[in-house]
Amino acid sequence: MIAVVSEFVKDIERILGRKLSEEELDILTRAYDYARVAHEGQFRDSGDEFFTHVVEVAKLVAELKLDTTSIAAALLHDVVEDCGDKGYTIEGIEEEFGPEVARIVDGVSKISELKIEDKIEDENLSSYMKLATLQKMILAMASDVRVILVKLCDRLHNMRTLHFVKDPEKIQKKARETLKIYAPVAHKLGIHRIMWELEDLSFKFLHPHEYRMLKSLVSRKLEERMEITEHYKKTLEEAMRARNIKATVSGRVKHFYSIWRKMTEKQKSFDEIYDLIALRVITEDETSCYSALGIVHSIWSPVPGRFKDYIAVPKSNGYKSLHTTVITERGEYLEIQIRSRKMHEEAEYGLAAHWAYKDGLTAGNKWISRLVEWQNDVISGLSHLKDLETELQMDEVFVFTPKGEPKHLPKGSTPIDFAYTIHTEVGHHFAGAKVNGKLVPIDYELQMGDVVEIIVNKNSPGPSLDWLKYARSPRTRAKIRKFFKEKYHQELVERGKEVLRRLAKRKNMAVEEILSDERIKAFMTRNGIGSADDLVVRLGEGSVTYFDLLRVLDPIQEAKRKRRSPRVLKRSPVIVDGLAGIDVIIAKCCNPIPGDRIVGIVSRRGVTIHKTTCRNVRNISTDRMVDVSWAYEALDKPYFATNLLIEARPGSLAQIVDHLERMNIAQKLEVEKKDPNIAFVKLQVFVKDSYHLEEIMNNVRSIPGVEHIRRE
Repeated sequence: MIAVVSEFVKDIERILGRKLSEEELDILTRAYDYARVAHEGQFRDSGDEFFTHVVEVAKLVAELKLDTTSIAAALLHDVVEDCGDKGYTIEGIEEEFGPEVARIVDGVSKISELKIEDKIEDENLSSYMKLATLQKMILAMASDVRVILVKLCDRLHNMRTLHFVKDPEKIQKKARETLKIYAPVAHKLGIHRIMWELEDLSFKFLHPHEYRMLKSLVSRKLEERMEITEHYKKTLEEAMRARNIKATVSGRVKHFYSIWRKMTEKQKSFDEIYDLIALRVITEDETSCYSALGIVHSIWSPVPGRFKDYIAVPKSNGYKSLHTTVITERGEYLEIQIRSRKMHEEAEYGLAAHWAYKDGLTAGNKWISRLVEWQNDVISGLSHLKDLETELQMDEVFVFTPKGEPKHLPKGSTPIDFAYTIHTEVGHHFAGAKVNGKLVPIDYELQMGDVVEIIVNKNSPGPSLDWLKYARSPRTRAKIRKFFKEKYHQELVERGKEVLRRLAKRKNMAVEEILSDERIKAFMTRNGIGSADDLVVRLGEGSVTYFDLLRVLDPIQEAKRKRRSPRVLKRSPVIVDGLAGIDVIIAKCCNPIPGDRIVGIVSRRGVTIHKTTCRNVRNISTDRMVDVSWAYEALDKPYFATNLLIEARPGSLAQIVDHLERMNIAQKLEVEKKDPNIAFVKLQVFVKDSYHLEEIMNNVRSIPGVEHIRRE
């Protein structure tokens, strides 16, 4: 066994490129033995011993050049989760290896325990619970930034071995979660080497046919391009040597998922992706980067608008490089990246590269702060899981304040987004904007390098709900929503309390008894409701209803009870994005009623409510859509006009009309006879909700002569 441990230590030293100290050797040897014993008798889907997985994860962590504390934590990362039944605990790990190792292991275990892929795809789980799960993930990352680095290595090895898993559904679920969450997080942290592999592996499992096709096309293209790429490479190397610039030049091939995404997003064929192969120049220092750029532009003509200086203005994840596209002597487009050796390490390994340059903890603290800020500003303000995915995956542009301060924004951002990056209050009092000295409309799309000046109206009462139509950044949208939520908070509280009072009266209980009931507490836990105050607000906004709580307190009686309509507020039948008091218009094209799945479309008149299946919604930009829900308060009488079409048997028309008139349900009634064999009756009825409508339709179906009835 000593020989096996020795082999592992040699591998780590080879990867790190240095000898381990006695102290480092001691902790890794002990962690290796501890994990080996803990996982004894456990096997993976491949048939290999489970212990081989943690060893491979530890090697991946070493490739990131992290400290031996992180490597030890990687060896131990599954002990608590998978060996708890053997008596292994986080306290035991802390006692054996110290608080730092224990903190990392605990953070990784907490992320694993969240079962993110199950919760993200569980249609029965509310958006609140899904977002709460991701909040916990972000906070676990923020406890020590090495937590997410170890977790990313764990996920990478699991994806490399995913083909051994026998359950196709599990494979798809794991690949989707990796593409939606882990690859974008790696991008946020600047760890592109891991991001690229996670994306390509996810692509391989999610779209196997497209992956194989693309792999074949790329392989063939590389053979065709090998000679010309080598020619460009040698031309550039000779020019560098002639100017005494120390640099290495290499060819770079775009990754499969990157190519596929560009093909699908830009509707291009494979042959139209001109930057499939690019050159990368690695210099000794920053000054040499600009010298190398001058040489590149002296050999080939630069393409206007295709130069980006990420050294002067790095990306928000710390990425630095010069990007340029040139036209060669053959008339071909050639993309070239220029960066120093240190910049290259940081581009490949992101935050992890800082450990190699001895400033890991300092850089780590900065990234922890950024993660916490990101969690507080963005995750906590999002109303839908889609916003989180958007926030993780958005490309960036950078623009400048009039004083030259760079600001990073999601691609497609407008002046409103820029205003909110300056300060929330600047955003709330936005009155207009100048870009490069000229007034621009509110929906102007900011371009790379724009200088933006915000015009503020201090007397403004605050943002307009209409702004959600123009805001592109999930952060901006979250801040606007937060403003309205706070504005209507007291109203929501009062409404929620009234719902509780009605429930208490029905159950002959005190409100305090309801809130302290163990069944209600369990319901709150399942739905991510942290306190009684939160429950009151959720009742007020309609995301939790009177009937939800009634079912919890009296499930048998509630199941027997004939399902009554979810009724609506006298003032407004719909709550917009968790907010009450917003003007809404019920769309006449689809006439949604309570019980239908609905979506809100922001317009100048307010928010128009459509069924999610409405044809008119299909071509509307998602930027204009807001989450809406039915308000669960009683109506005194039917409120919603709904059209029905009845198909009648020949000779029964008069009898049907007579029945309908005696039922006294039709507001309008028209008869249309297409031919002697068939007739149609069109009628308009007013209903409370879909259950009321179903009741009416069942009554109509019972009329002799009615063949079919459907809602128009």
